[in-house]
Amino acid sequence: MKTPNEDIGKKKEDADVTNPKSALSVNPGVADAPAISPYIRDQRKTLSRKEISAEELAAGILSGNRTHLSKAITLVESNLEAHNDKAQAILELVMPKVGNSIRIGITGVPGVGKSTFIESFGSYLLEQNHKLAVLAIDPSSQRTKGSILGDKTRMEILSKSENAFIRPSPSSGSLGGVARKTRESMYLCEAAGFDTIIIETVGVGQSETQVHSMVDFFLLLMLAGAGDELQGIKRGIMEMADLIAINKADGQNEPFAKRARVEYESALHLFPAPESKWTPRATTCSGIGGKGIDEIWKLVLDYISTTKTNGYYAKNRETQTRMWFEETLREVVLEQFFMRPGKKEAILESETKLMSGQSTLLKEIKRLMD
Repeated sequence: MKTPNEDIGKKKEDADVTNPKSALSVNPGVADAPAISPYIRDQRKTLSRKEISAEELAAGILSGNRTHLSKAITLVESNLEAHNDKAQAILELVMPKVGNSIRIGITGVPGVGKSTFIESFGSYLLEQNHKLAVLAIDPSSQRTKGSILGDKTRMEILSKSENAFIRPSPSSGSLGGVARKTRESMYLCEAAGFDTIIIETVGVGQSETQVHSMVDFFLLLMLAGAGDELQGIKRGIMEMADLIAINKADGQNEPFAKRARVEYESALHLFPAPESKWTPRATTCSGIGGKGIDEIWKLVLDYISTTKTNGYYAKNRETQTRMWFEETLREVVLEQFFMRPGKKEAILESETKLMSGQSTLLKEIKRLMD
């Protein structure tokens, strides 16, 4: 005996599914579209097969090609030896076009509004027909070694502009608030025709001072009413700042920001006079409202004019290049020291002696160096 369901199934099989008048007829369907366009797939294969040479990348950078600029910065940041050789070849080709920008370092504690300020400040510069590159350094996790690299999401206007270039980079454990290859990335941006370079640091405190050794103008963003939370960074960063801007000076916070400006300006006079002969200032601004942005740019231009006139501008860049050379030399020597054959075993032996109290620290270091 057949069940009702079996009987219905038999009727479906007996029905003429090709008959358009039948309720069980099946119309011919449309084939599913491919997940990836064949054109894009073929183009991707072509691009993956063809490796762009250092000469082509350099030529693209000099012509203002942002894609080539991004590829070159990726090569610069890579730890692979083959990429490093190619990156150095690109840098060598573009170096004659480097050095024609105003380099600005911006730092401050987390939450001070660095990204919002840069969005407002950068938008003002674009209105003045400048070409702006922003190198945003994102802190890397000590546990996972990863970075969010989300600064572009806070700079929507700059991200959409043809005259602005934003490159987030991980700090990768590098101290000083900047990434290890930030300087090379800055050179590439200058070669691409960007006349103003902003380096946004990690924003963690006293170690931020390294950015001072690669920029012309050092801007420190502060908050009003932050109290003792800033005491640990005041001496290290404030004495290097060319300008202190108390951000978020809007609404009910504006009178507090004005009072903080007076206090910080008084504190700046307690520090020794800088070699630049520039008197550091303090001002207020609002990244959201754009208030005080034009005044900050005016002070930047005044600083550049003053230091170019008294010769400090060129001298400072020469000093920075010398420091960069010495720092890189130390890094390379250190890397080669650890890469020497048998060094790992020798270090392990020294550690064992130190742990057991059989030797002293300096004695083991001298043995390793010998």
